[in-house]
Amino acid sequence: MSETSRSQAHVQHDAPAGSAAHPGARSTGPRRTALGVSELVQAALPLIAEWLPTQRWYAGKGRPITGLVPMVGTPLQVGDPALLHLLLRVEHATTAGLPHGDTYQLLLGIRSQGPAGIEPGAVLGLLSQGPYDGAALYDAVHDPELTGRLLEHLATGDRFGSLSFRRTPGSGLPVNLPGRASTAEQSNSSVIYGTSYILKLFRRIHPGTNPDLELSLALSRAGSTRIPRVAAWFESRMERAEPATLGLLQRYLPDAEDGWELALDQVGRLKGDRSPGNFAIEAHRLGRATAEVHRVLARSMPVARLDRAQTGRLATAMADRLDSAVAAVPGLLRFRAALRTAFQQLADAHPDGLPVQRIHGDLHLGQAMRTPHGWVLLDFEGEPAKSVTERREPQPALRDVAAMLRSFDYAAAHLLAGGPVDPELAHLAAAWAQRNRTAFCAGYTAGGGADPAASPELMRALEIDKAVYEVVYEARHRPSWLPIPLAAINRLALSV
Repeated sequence: MSETSRSQAHVQHDAPAGSAAHPGARSTGPRRTALGVSELVQAALPLIAEWLPTQRWYAGKGRPITGLVPMVGTPLQVGDPALLHLLLRVEHATTAGLPHGDTYQLLLGIRSQGPAGIEPGAVLGLLSQGPYDGAALYDAVHDPELTGRLLEHLATGDRFGSLSFRRTPGSGLPVNLPGRASTAEQSNSSVIYGTSYILKLFRRIHPGTNPDLELSLALSRAGSTRIPRVAAWFESRMERAEPATLGLLQRYLPDAEDGWELALDQVGRLKGDRSPGNFAIEAHRLGRATAEVHRVLARSMPVARLDRAQTGRLATAMADRLDSAVAAVPGLLRFRAALRTAFQQLADAHPDGLPVQRIHGDLHLGQAMRTPHGWVLLDFEGEPAKSVTERREPQPALRDVAAMLRSFDYAAAHLLAGGPVDPELAHLAAAWAQRNRTAFCAGYTAGGGADPAASPELMRALEIDKAVYEVVYEARHRPSWLPIPLAAINRLALSV
């Protein structure tokens, strides 16, 4: 791997006001009681270059790193251990259709002795130069003491140069809770504080307010009970750009059950007694909750109506994504003509245009939690592969419905993976999916959402668009799952 470290002209050297060596820490020399950001970052870059591609949230896999450019470095704790917040631009060789580089958020812990109990994948290695020679460098997300320090900054609303911590009025955050790293995230990282709060740390950073913060704040301020309420967040104003959201602290739901796991449990019972399971009641309730969220977003955020030309461009964008997917996955080629016809039918069926609004953008069963008080939706960040600008654009609300329908298909197909073909079981799984798809749509309509059955061309186009996205994703990351979206593509193509 090649890497090029560049000038750190923009790395700030501000230390937290009143910070000092950690109480009780052994003295490690005068240079370590005041964190030397430039020296530390330069010593850390070779370790970062090796470690980054191993992380699940790193989006540049398969592309050689050509440059590491430190953007902003902020010490959040000095002494032993020390905590450094770093925004780092990772550059790649120019490749057609791929970005030239991305900015990542790193929380780096430094200890003179390696941190006890930390998982091996969180350790970057030992620093081998500068005033920190021999110290252990690691991902501080896995250090309860240092993540506790992060919560303190959120609770007190601290500000260090371009880095600002902000809390919602009346949040009353504690300052003495250690944080434990969650293993549930992929494109981001999460830290759980006791049974009270969960902090999502966005790893790939874009200028502007992250949609997850933007929509969660709007829903929280509107009094919605269908999301975990926002308690605090933090952001950085990078040079010549609007503030970028770095982290979002929300109420934790310790008694909630993951929607995906609930669905898998229900569909899994088909293997035992071949009974249909009774998830349809929950699917109906989830549909109502989704409609409720859409109604609140329509009241709280701007809405619009696409005219005929704009609706045509929406259909054209779907066709363009299909063409790109065919180039990446040639197995789609035989469906291309039928799918393009479905997109054209969408445009033809709506000569007066379409209403659009802000939506979840990446809704599936894993983004829904069943609490004792009903369903709650999570992670309004949108599809990670899209730019923040794209994710913030108003969309037909039924796009979320189509995405959830695909999730029911995935849950049913999961039952059949890894074993010999069982026609009876396959029939039962398909019937389970259809029953829950129908129940979800009925619940969505009963909750005040637009009736999906009243817009068949739109629903089909949106489901095709989502399935095309899934085909590309599975081909790149989980080839054994590729038959799941391809089966949906086949079914949808036959319906044109």
